[in-house]
Amino acid sequence: MTQSSEQMTDNSTGMSYLDSLPRRLITVILPLLVFVFVLLFPFYWMAITAIKPNYQLTDYNNYSPLWVVEPTLEHIKYLLFETSYPHWLWNTIYISVAATIISLVTSVFAAYAIERLRFNGSRWVGLGIFLAYLVPPSILFIPLAIMIFGLGIYDTKLALILTYPTFLVPFSTWLLMGYFRSIPFELEECALVDGASRWQILIKVLLPLSVPGLISAGIFSFTLSWNEFIYALTFIQSSENKTVPVGVLTELVRSDVYEWGSLMAGALLGSLPVVILYSFFVDYYVSSMTGAVKE
Repeated sequence: MTQSSEQMTDNSTGMSYLDSLPRRLITVILPLLVFVFVLLFPFYWMAITAIKPNYQLTDYNNYSPLWVVEPTLEHIKYLLFETSYPHWLWNTIYISVAATIISLVTSVFAAYAIERLRFNGSRWVGLGIFLAYLVPPSILFIPLAIMIFGLGIYDTKLALILTYPTFLVPFSTWLLMGYFRSIPFELEECALVDGASRWQILIKVLLPLSVPGLISAGIFSFTLSWNEFIYALTFIQSSENKTVPVGVLTELVRSDVYEWGSLMAGALLGSLPVVILYSFFVDYYVSSMTGAVKE
């Protein structure tokens, strides 16, 4: 046994092929550089376009498209003080947070019922919920529009808060089902023997152990709500109720005139909350994973 362990830790095995610089360059460094470039270049392009004067945007003969000469803040100033962008940003935050909370609460109850109550056909119900996520929004928004008009909530933030869970709940439920499945049933049985109710088991046993799943589902739901476009374009008409994706496109594009500087500034500022959210929860997500229950 000791000899086998020494062989596994020997430098001639495992990752030792990366000791060579050419191999490390081809297998690690170059793919990583390509990945970072593809990931960050759109943000760089939005940033330089947002601070680039209008006369430099199309004059590629005298100015480099990849750099800025004489940067300006006019586009950002116009976006923040001469449009309704701050109001769109608040609408997006409000709608995304509300839809995420509704989706998480609904998904927790659905995932608990499917995975822990053990009724006949629970697996088929779980599969059906996941398949509902695969239905394109372009098909659902027509019947949803009829319901929105029937309820009299067209052109209100409530219309989006109630429709976003239609595509958030299925995937969040499927994700939480996996986390609930990883928790041993013995913990729940011991709690039942001690006199705990189903509600107490869910709140005091399962949810604390499912924090990584709740974080993943919450980030997923918030991101999708933040970037959603079709429902927001269909169910919202007035400028004061628009979200960032719809407001930037519909208010900053006038006929064939594109406010490229303000468009890129709006896209860049609109992506920052999601970036901050991911950055804030990365360490918490990893630490939660280390404390997860193992069977």
